[in-house]
Amino acid sequence: MTALVMLRAVRASVAVFVRDVVSGLIQVSHSTLALLGLTVVAVLAFAGSHPELRHEAERAAFGWLQSRYEARAEREGNLLVSLADPQGVARATATDPKELDRQQAAVAKWLSRRYRVAPEPVSRLVQEAWQVGRQAGLEPTLILAIMAVESSFNPFAQSAVGAQGLMQVMTRVHDDKYERFGGTLAAFDPVTNLRVGVQVLKECIQRAGGLEAGLRYYVGAANLEDDGGYAGKVLAEQAYLRQVASGRGVPFNAPMPVVAPVRSAPVAAAEQAATAPAGDAVIAVR
Repeated sequence: MTALVMLRAVRASVAVFVRDVVSGLIQVSHSTLALLGLTVVAVLAFAGSHPELRHEAERAAFGWLQSRYEARAEREGNLLVSLADPQGVARATATDPKELDRQQAAVAKWLSRRYRVAPEPVSRLVQEAWQVGRQAGLEPTLILAIMAVESSFNPFAQSAVGAQGLMQVMTRVHDDKYERFGGTLAAFDPVTNLRVGVQVLKECIQRAGGLEAGLRYYVGAANLEDDGGYAGKVLAEQAYLRQVASGRGVPFNAPMPVVAPVRSAPVAAAEQAATAPAGDAVIAVR
């Protein structure tokens, strides 16, 4: 009888002990979860008030996941994945034609077909020509016409005398204009070349006192008897672009006058320098 009582007492003690332990664990768990929740809330609130920290954390997490993914892809021999660059689209000079207004979209479509180039990069250049032209006080159709005549929208074009890019500006002559864009290699960035070319064009027109004479300066024929038909070709192309922008139908294979070769740019520039008034710098493009 005594042994039975003692056994019951032990069981009761064990039961009480177990209940106390479980209760304690539950309380500790609740406290820990509450503390963790408060910590998470505090971290989120802090990150919300400091977006740069949140972005940095997101970049770090994405970078870690990307590196693991690429390492696995490299082990498996998947070269396409291991060389992937998510920033490639950010560097592409392209715009969805649907983002353009009616005028710009019509011009981009026409240029794309006329010069057999993709509509997305042409759309970006059309968009830029409208924006930069507005700032410079030049018609965007004139800027696009010069690009068409100069390079046929080839951003890597280079002439025999070193004129480079879409608008065929002499990079070594206008290297100072490329400094703000990171250096002369930016001549092959289509948007940068467009902006520098527009600056040079505006200076040429201001110096010459008119558009046609400014175009002669731009091509390096200011002091030559003939610019080889360059100004006429640019203006003819601009006339087509104006019609397209106004909604008129212009065949994309509409004829253009043939431009005769202009004398060597170094010769033209030397003649301009020799005949320019004292203190009057010559703007060399070719």
